[in-house]
Parts: sequence; C-alpha cells; structure tokens
Amino acid sequence: MSETNTITEEWKPSKNPWLIAAPLMIAVFMYALDETISNVALPYMAGSFSVSHTESTWIITSYLIASGIIITTSDFFCKLMGRNNYFMFSLFIFTIASFLCGISHSIGMMIFSRFLQGLGGGGILPLTQAIMLESFPKKQRAQAMALFGLGVIVAPIVGPALGGWITENWSWPFIYYINIPFGIFVLSIAPKLLEEPPYARKQKNVTMDFVGFFFLSIWLIAFQVFLDKGNDADWFGATWICWTFAISTISFILFALSQVLNKKNPLVDLSILKDKNYLFGTIIQVFLMGAMMGSAAMLPSMLQSMMGYTSFLSGLSMVPRGAGCLVATVLNATLTPVIGEKPMVIMGLIILGLGSLAFGEINLQIALSNIALPNFLFGMGMVMALVPLINLSCCTLKNEQLTNASGVQNLFKNIGAAVGTSIVTTCVSRFAQIHQYMMVGKLADTNSIFLERVQALASSFSGLTEPITATYMAQTQLYQQLVQQSHLWAYIDTFRWFAMASFAILPLMLLVRSPKSIEKKLAKKGINIED
Repeated sequence: MSETNTITEEWKPSKNPWLIAAPLMIAVFMYALDETISNVALPYMAGSFSVSHTESTWIITSYLIASGIIITTSDFFCKLMGRNNYFMFSLFIFTIASFLCGISHSIGMMIFSRFLQGLGGGGILPLTQAIMLESFPKKQRAQAMALFGLGVIVAPIVGPALGGWITENWSWPFIYYINIPFGIFVLSIAPKLLEEPPYARKQKNVTMDFVGFFFLSIWLIAFQVFLDKGNDADWFGATWICWTFAISTISFILFALSQVLNKKNPLVDLSILKDKNYLFGTIIQVFLMGAMMGSAAMLPSMLQSMMGYTSFLSGLSMVPRGAGCLVATVLNATLTPVIGEKPMVIMGLIILGLGSLAFGEINLQIALSNIALPNFLFGMGMVMALVPLINLSCCTLKNEQLTNASGVQNLFKNIGAAVGTSIVTTCVSRFAQIHQYMMVGKLADTNSIFLERVQALASSFSGLTEPITATYMAQTQLYQQLVQQSHLWAYIDTFRWFAMASFAILPLMLLVRSPKSIEKKLAKKGINIED
C-alpha cells in the first residue's frame, strides 16, 4: 500500500461521535458477553436437555463457528445492504435468536438458536470497530479504541460471574433473555444516530463469492471441531482428528487462493495484509486474544475443580481483572495521546507477563483475595496492550478499507481465542500427566516418609474399619493428593508459559511503526497528510 494513503479522513459524521458510540458499545458488549456467559451454565443446560457435558459444549462451539464465518463476510453484506442496514439487521437477528435460546426445549433447538445468534452477533463486532474508527478524528481515535476495547475485553471477563449469578438465582434461560431489552433499545435509537458515508452505502451489481464462502465455512467448521475435540481424542493419535485437520488446512489454502485469484468480487480483500502495521499488529492481537480467553477459561476451571468454588464464586474471581481493565482504559485514554501507542503496548505486554508470573506462585491454600492482584495485573496489561494495537494496526489504512480490515482482523482474533482455549486445555492435561509421572515414584514402600503418612492415616481410619481397608483408604487419599498437586503444577506451568510468551512477542513491536514516525518519514519526502 502506498504511504500517501495514510490517515486521510474524507468524511465526518454530523453528530457527536460519542453519541454515535453509545448504541454501538451496547451492541458490542452484548455480543462479547455471550461468548462466555454460557460457560458456567453448561452443566445446568446439559441437565435440562438430558445430554452429556461433551454434547453441551456445542452450545458454545456453534456460536463461535457462526460468528467466525459471518465476521469475514461483513464487508460483502455492507455492500449488498448498506452498512447501517446490515448493522440493524445483525442486531435484529441477534435479539430474536436470544429469545429463541431462552425458550429452547431441546439440544437441537438450542444449538440452532446459538448458531443463529452467532450469525447476528458476528456482524456487530467489525462494524462497530470500523464505524468508531472513522467517526472519530485522528487525535481522538485512541480514546475511541479505549472505549471499544473496554467493551470487547470486559464483557467476556464479567460473563462467567454474571452467568453464574443469574443461573443460581434465577435460571439459565435468563442469561439470554437479558439481551432482549437492550437489543430493542439499540434498535430504536441507532437509526437516529448512525450516519452512512458514501463508500459504505448499498452498491449495485454486488455478487456473492460462493466458492470463497464455501471454503471459508468448511475451514472454520472443521478447525473449530478439531480444536474442541482434539484433546479428548488424543489429537493426532485419532484418525478422524487427522482427517478433520487435513480438511481444515486444505479448505483454508483453497479459500486463500480463491480470494487472491478472484480479482472482481472476492469475499475479503487480503491485499491489506501487505500493510506491515496491519499484519504485525494483527498477529500480536491474535496472541493477546488467545491469552485472554485461555486464561478466562483456565482460572474458573481451576477454582471449581480443585478448590470447590461455586460457578458464581469462580466467575466472581474475574472481577479484579475487570477492575484492571477499567484502570488501563483510563490510562490508555490519557497517556496514549502523550507518549504514543507503541510505548503503551510495550508496557502492557510487560505488565501482562508479570501478572502471569504472579499466577505462577499460587497454591491450594489461597482465598479469592490472593488472586486479586495477579488478576488485576493481567487485566491491566491486556487492555494496555490490546487497545492501542487496534488503532496502531489500522492507522495506515484508508477509511473505506476499515470495514474489510476489521472483519479480517476480528476473524483471526476469534481464531486466536479458540486456539488459546484449546492450548490451555491441552497444556493442563499434559502437564498434569508429566508431574504425576514424576511424583508417583514417591508413593513406594521404599519411601520412609510415605510409609509414615500411610500409617498415620491408617490409624485414624482404623476405628471405622478393619486394618487392611484402613491402609487402602490411606494410600488412596495420598494418591488423590498427588493427583491434585500434579494438576496444580499443571496450572502453574501454563501460567508461566503465558508469561514467557508475553515477553517473547515484544520484539514484534519493532516491526510496527507509530503514526508519528510515519508522518516524519512522509514529511521528509515533502508529503503532507490531511488531518
């Protein structure tokens, strides 16, 4: 891309951009909230539908698949319907689907409703990002993306806590019913506030790239199934997982080729990947989304499985992370215009790494307050790194490219979130096996400490049963403690890997240019940039 196209604002809305942001942020918060609000309610829904926990996970998977497919096609539907019309249509579908989720009486209806909800919600995220980027002046884009990032990041964090509270105090259908009044409210005020630039209006003779859409759908569906079921099936040890991965990989290659070869009406314009800021900024965001969603799934799981926390309390453990996000949002809005995006991202990655290292020091003798500081640092670092990156990655793109760029970027971020969650599940499972193998040798008759513990426990059980059974009960209890400790070390190791990855990705920031450095470079060439 030519650098002369950088940061040229050819259109401005007539209304205050902060007013325009209000309905957009409500809509994007609803979408992001529904990514995680169902997680803690899955056992209740599985019981209502008389299905296994494995089958109930399709309630989450169907939403992710549908939103991933539709996010990528958002630019096409904007051309087909007009961007404002498509936004309203997406929100309408999301609201109706939320009602259908609440009244679902079978697992089949629930999966269909969640898939429909994903189709509606998938269009909300990239459109909101694109509209906010172009509605705000260049100097206010940092504050705009701070607000956008607050919704995208905080909503998945509060989702488990809100879902747990609603499920325990009311019932699981209400985690979907709460979307309805907000959806109706946004549908009523958005038409009065949203304006449509000339390049985002409905276009004539728009044709669908059915070949690209087919390969895109097969790629995302197969890849999501691979990620969801891979760990349970021992990954490439299962033939059907190998076939699923092969189908996903081939479909991805064919999708990419179809978009490159289709010069007239591609589903997505992949030429934006030639922009270095956009490419490397997106790569870092993919990692950050993987870390955010992976840790959001890991910590409540650890608290519930190892410490007996309820779904509400485990979700409540994420509240300090939300507080860190709020603090980081304020810092982004105030410091970014002063020191620039790159220093903020670098500081955010360092703080994120420190928060992950702090998680690596936890043990089973902790309370909720003991994980507050690591969670706070994690949330603060995440927002300080991710939010400025959104603006930094798009600062060299023209306004008319933003809808397509937002769609492609959010697709890869969704994939990063899915991969991160899958990696966390695999790491915890495999690290637990490794630590159990390393420690099980200590439970041997040649270990005097082990024999002393067995005898002490057996004597406490001897009043309840005969000596042989008491000894067996003592050995069983010690083995259960070993399994628990091996899983604790697995969680600790996984958090430490997060920390190392946060520090390892820092050099990529050297490849991302700040807007000021771009302006200086163009100024030396005698090129002026319109504000």
